Amino acid sequence: MQFSETQLAGVWLIEPEPFIDHRGSFARTFCVREFEERALTNSFVQHSQSYSSARHTLRGLHMQLGPHEEVKLVSCVRGAVFDVAVDMRPHSRSYLHWFGTELGARNGKQMYIPQGFAHGFLSLTDDAVVSYLISVPYAPQSSVGFRYDDPAIGIDWPARPSCISEKDESWSLIETQEVRYSG
Repeated sequence: MQFSETQLAGVWLIEPEPFIDHRGSFARTFCVREFEERALTNSFVQHSQSYSSARHTLRGLHMQLGPHEEVKLVSCVRGAVFDVAVDMRPHSRSYLHWFGTELGARNGKQMYIPQGFAHGFLSLTDDAVVSYLISVPYAPQSSVGFRYDDPAIGIDWPARPSCISEKDESWSLIETQEVRYSG
């Protein structure tokens, strides 16, 4: 696996190094030792999947606040998505900065998202399946969200969403929220 740190400290892109032959390919997608070597969380207690039937379905931006901050290892196992992490740590030099990249079944890339970051994605294909390894169980009382089109963040999505949940569309703008991130 190849690990590349992004311009947001703590957010990593992980790319497989597949062995390819006439049958297809084989690649490792997780290795405790390689995560330990980079001081990355390597214990994931929850594994979740989301399915988006239609192209340009938007999910996010979501995160959990303390004491349930989570680390996510995100991959797209069918289709493709534009995956985004947003730094929500108020004392960070990259506060409200975002990083986005395509994750897909063909490229095998994964995004490692540490505590203090909101996460969301836009499906680029029909029938997209996103897989999440998550470091802590879901805690609805600690769950918060941010508008995907908040001008304070300014994400350059590759397309306008055609399908979004009422909840994700109704999050208020950051300037009107009082988010208490403990990290």
